[in-house]
Amino acid sequence: MVFQIGAALLDACVLAVLSKGDAYGYILTQNIKEVVTVSDSTLYPVLRRLEKGDLLESYSQPFEGRNRKYYRITQRGTQQLVQYRIEWNTYAASIEKVLSGGLSHE
Repeated sequence: MVFQIGAALLDACVLAVLSKGDAYGYILTQNIKEVVTVSDSTLYPVLRRLEKGDLLESYSQPFEGRNRKYYRITQRGTQQLVQYRIEWNTYAASIEKVLSGGLSHE
């Protein structure tokens, strides 16, 4: 993809994936990578930042002899996701208007 993804949009994508259910880091990363070009090294700092901001929380569960870290969206994260979706819809409509030639030259 030629367009760069900003921090807020990446945050929104992570929160949207987690709004469907808890996920561990690897699966979450794979889900995000299906739609956005992002490296693991980019995503894990995002998860830490969102957790620090109380937008998501983590917990560990044993899996095949070791602990696996899972993430879940918090109530505050759900509220932020609503705001991100509102802003995204406005932004996407504005960009679509420009790209489709809907602006006048007046």
